[in-house]
Amino acid sequence: MANAEQFDLLIKGGQVIDPGAGYSGQLDVAVADGKVATVEAGIDAGRAGKVVDATGKIVTPGLIDLHTHVYWGSTFWGIYPDPVAARTGVTTWLDVGSSGGYNFPGLRKFIVEESKSRVYALLNISSIGLTGPSWELANPDYLDVALGQTIIEANRDVIVGVKARIDTNTTRNVGIKALDIARELAEAVDLPLMIHIGAGPPTIDEVIERLRPGDIITHCFTGQSMNLLDPNGQLYPRVAELRAQGLVLDIGHGAGSFSFDTARTMLANGVMPDVISTDIHQLAIQGPCFDMPTTISKFLAIGMSLEDAIERSTIKPAQAIHLDHLGSLKPGSPADIAMFHLEDGDYTFQDIFMNEQRGSQLLVNDATWIDGEALERVPYPDLQPWAVLNENQRSKMIPLVEVPFKPAAPLLDNRK
Repeated sequence: MANAEQFDLLIKGGQVIDPGAGYSGQLDVAVADGKVATVEAGIDAGRAGKVVDATGKIVTPGLIDLHTHVYWGSTFWGIYPDPVAARTGVTTWLDVGSSGGYNFPGLRKFIVEESKSRVYALLNISSIGLTGPSWELANPDYLDVALGQTIIEANRDVIVGVKARIDTNTTRNVGIKALDIARELAEAVDLPLMIHIGAGPPTIDEVIERLRPGDIITHCFTGQSMNLLDPNGQLYPRVAELRAQGLVLDIGHGAGSFSFDTARTMLANGVMPDVISTDIHQLAIQGPCFDMPTTISKFLAIGMSLEDAIERSTIKPAQAIHLDHLGSLKPGSPADIAMFHLEDGDYTFQDIFMNEQRGSQLLVNDATWIDGEALERVPYPDLQPWAVLNENQRSKMIPLVEVPFKPAAPLLDNRK
C-alpha cells in the first residue's frame, strides 16, 4: 500500500480567508515543495513534517503591498524589506518608482536578488528615480523614454509597470508634460502606468484627461487638492467611467496621502478602493501608516469587512499588475502565507493630518511564510538621519505598534 502523501508544512485549524481562490472557513493549508498542496478541512497532522496550530488565528495568502519603497540605502525613501515582511505578513512588495533607468540595476542586484520576500518594481519615468525626496521630474533631461524602454525590456521579469509622481513638488516647471512622457513609455512597453496624485498644480482635471483603462491612480483617498471627488463629494464621472473599464484606485497611505474625511465620503458614496497599500517608506513606517496590518485595520474601523480588506490586499493587487501566480492559496501556487489575529480594544487611528478615527480591532501578524519557509523576525536597521516626520505628526502621533528601530533625530543645521 502506498504511503499517504506527505507535506512539509501543515497550518491547521485556522480561519482561512482567501477571496482569490474562494476559500472561507476553518480549513487546513498543506504545503509541499514550496507550493500550496491542498486547502481542506481535517487533514491528518501525521502527514506533515511540521504542523502549526492556527486555532483562533486568521490565515490568508501573503499580502501584496502594491505601493512601497524598498530601495534601502540608495534612495531617500527606501526601507529594508525582509524585516518588515516578517512581522507584517507582506510577502510581495511592489517598489513604485524608487529606481529609474540609471539606478534600477542596483535595485535588482542588492534588493530584488538578495531579499527573501518577493520584490517587483515600477520604473520611474525619471532616470534618477527617487534618489532625493522629490523634484525628480523637474528636469526634463531626466525624462528619457529610450533609456526607460531599454531597461524595461531587459528586466521584464521584475519591472511590471511605469511610475510618475504628478504633483507640485515633483513636476515644478515641467508640469503635466511629465505625465505625457510617462504615458509614452508605458504605451511603448505595454505595461500599466501608476500615477501619484497629491497637491497641485498640475490640476486633477489635467490628470483625468490623460487617464486610460489599466492605469493605477495611487493616493486615491488623498486629502490634498488633486483628489478624485467633485465639489459635491462625488467621484468625477470620467473617473467612474474609466474605473468600469479597468482603472485601479489604490490607497497608498504613506505619510502624506491618506485622509479619513475623503475615505469616509467615498465609502459612503459606494466607492470602494480597489487596492489597499501602504506607500511604506522611511517616514511612513514611523506612523501614522506604520505597516500593512495597521492600514487594513483603519479600513475595518470605517466599516469595511475583513474579507473585503483581505481581497484588496491579496488577489486585487496581483491582478492589477498581472502577477496571476500570486495572491491566493490555489493548489500549485507559491506557498506565500500569512497568519494573523484580531486584537479587540479601544484604538485611535490617525490619518496623515492627525485626524482621528476610533476603532475596536487591530490586525496583528503572527507568522509569515514565503515558499513555505517561515521568515525570521530580525532587528530592523536604524532609520536614516533624514527620516524625520513633520512637527505636527511628531507632536501628535499615537503609537499603535512597537517600532523595531531607532527613530531619526532632526538634522543639525549649522548653515549660516
